[in-house]
Amino acid sequence: MDGRLIWLATGAFSTSMVAFVFAGLLPLISVSAKVSISEAGHLVTAYSLAYAIGTPILATLTGAADRKRVIAGALLLFLIGNATAAASNSFVMLTAAQIIMGAAAGLYASTAQATAVMLAGVEHRAKAVATVVGGTTIAVALGAPLGSLIGNIAGWRASFLFVGLVALLCAGALSLRLPRGLPGVKLTLAERVLTIAKPGVLPALIVTYLYLTGAFVVICYMAPLATDGAGMPVTMVPAMMLAFGIGAVVGNYLSGRLSDRLGATRVVVFSLTAASTICIIVSLILKLLPSTIAGPLLIAVMVPWGIVGWTFPPAQASRLVALAPELTNLTLPLNMSAMYFGIASGSFLGGQVLKHAPASELGMVAAVFPLIALVALYAHARLRKPALAAGE
Repeated sequence: MDGRLIWLATGAFSTSMVAFVFAGLLPLISVSAKVSISEAGHLVTAYSLAYAIGTPILATLTGAADRKRVIAGALLLFLIGNATAAASNSFVMLTAAQIIMGAAAGLYASTAQATAVMLAGVEHRAKAVATVVGGTTIAVALGAPLGSLIGNIAGWRASFLFVGLVALLCAGALSLRLPRGLPGVKLTLAERVLTIAKPGVLPALIVTYLYLTGAFVVICYMAPLATDGAGMPVTMVPAMMLAFGIGAVVGNYLSGRLSDRLGATRVVVFSLTAASTICIIVSLILKLLPSTIAGPLLIAVMVPWGIVGWTFPPAQASRLVALAPELTNLTLPLNMSAMYFGIASGSFLGGQVLKHAPASELGMVAAVFPLIALVALYAHARLRKPALAAGE
């Protein structure tokens, strides 16, 4: 395999790690910044909104630039964000750091995937993109629990320094390894955004948004689930995240194979149904069982939840590609924006739930959104059938 793809994947690992490591850092940041857990959750919202909104804007502004310079610049900007977070002396400064990191991470993700395709060739497009996206999966499986562990041992600032150090290493390696003159794609912001008007694209993005909203009502607040809900010490949060990450790797691996065999839509339907069911199970575990049983069982449930959760992204991406193969370079970045709008909404909503209800209610609230996504998916399929018949 081209070693440059490995470095691009490592960059994806570092830039993706922040979104997931927060689950283990929120209690530590809450105490240090003297804010509630729900208020600390606004950091995830700020990061995610910057990612979702900043990606198409920055991709437009840098569309004509050399890909090597854009990638190095995005990683260095991400490093600045992490350094700012580690040195922050106020919650406002910490929030500003998340906005910098989110915008930089979104620019890196969209540019790195396109660069991987150019390096590997169109005939190996899927494999190249999968390699880079694999960095995100590893960030969930290993990076998030490792960052959480570092935070618990050396303080949450050390976690940001670690992420920034990985980004700096990748920036140096890619500056040396990537060739000069890799062209970008010059498109206006309107051309990028108005892709949602293509048949089927907007309904698919709505499903993505709803799924991630439900997921991050819970994922963002794994620490309160563990400590307040199951009575576990905060030091067990990395183990809980590791269990989820192991499931994520398995789910990501299975998704492509199941999509090829059963069809991507069927895999998405399964993921939506199973995710809602598992969220309800999580709430019931916390509501009905004593902490001596609830804690270990909650950790165990993280593995199947990780599997279910990560069967969704590759299958949903496959559905979007099938809708308009010629617009893949536009629809997939929009799908990433929809994901991060969902993460922002889920983290905000979860924080509001914790203000008024115990952590055990998070799963019940989260379970609603995959079900709404199922209804949206079914409604679009019903509307599409008459249109296809008329076209014939």
